[in-house]
Amino acid sequence: MANGQWYPPEWPDRIRALADGSLTPVAPRRAATVMLLKDPATAQQTSPGPLVHMLRRRTSMAFAAGAYAYPGGGVDPRDEQEIRWAGPTRAWWSSRLGVEEATAQAIVCAAVRETYEEAGVLLAGPTEDTVVGDTTGDDWEADRAALVARDLSFAEFLERRGLVLRSDLLGAWTRWITPEFEPRRYDTWFFVAALPEGQRTRNASTEADRTVWIRPAEAAAGYDKGELLMMPPTIATLRQLIPYGTAAEALAAAPDRDLTAVLARASLVNGEIVLAWPGHDEFTKHIPTGGTPA
Repeated sequence: MANGQWYPPEWPDRIRALADGSLTPVAPRRAATVMLLKDPATAQQTSPGPLVHMLRRRTSMAFAAGAYAYPGGGVDPRDEQEIRWAGPTRAWWSSRLGVEEATAQAIVCAAVRETYEEAGVLLAGPTEDTVVGDTTGDDWEADRAALVARDLSFAEFLERRGLVLRSDLLGAWTRWITPEFEPRRYDTWFFVAALPEGQRTRNASTEADRTVWIRPAEAAAGYDKGELLMMPPTIATLRQLIPYGTAAEALAAAPDRDLTAVLARASLVNGEIVLAWPGHDEFTKHIPTGGTPA
């Protein structure tokens, strides 16, 4: 392959089925993912820009096996439960995300919860202006495992530990919706956040076989060489992060980002299927009838 664009072999048949009406799109599930950033130590810095935390999905996974991604996952209905909240109000987030207040809270809550579940990093603190430190003890791990198993809601977890969710530590970056011909669909909000001082990431996800801290430009170069497999939203957001010199600069830019949803469109043009993501020409695929994508 020319690059690392994830492209399932069943897509052409599903696209044709969608076009002829034999495939009915499934409703996308709301989800959140977080681009966790950190600035490298000055003594080790050889090129500008923050590092981003990425995980590689296990090759046994049914969806995007072997692809690099960020911590994230689907919204739990219980993410709408009342919780202690710091930062911009739910009304502010409702306006920013373009959804109702309860849904906005659930999306933000999912972003924080999934980051803790998959990376061991918690964007919450005892007060509205503090963040917890080390979260790697056995008691923390027990709570994290209970969250993953859905034996414990995130609201219950925060209440048990007397913690406040720090929504001000997140910046909404972009929104992508899985194409209509996919059997698993997600309406995903991407956020940026800086690694809190005193915390460290680890591979806490059962869905990943490795994790890395990598500069966006380096990851994008690996994708361009076909060495790193990624879905379009992942490589697109990596390229968007490249201009920023620090994690703080990226976070400061988030409020001005356009959150219009990106949704792939498939059309029949001159006997071939054209698959395109509006605003992202690099992902356009031309699929001859009965052939493979070019």
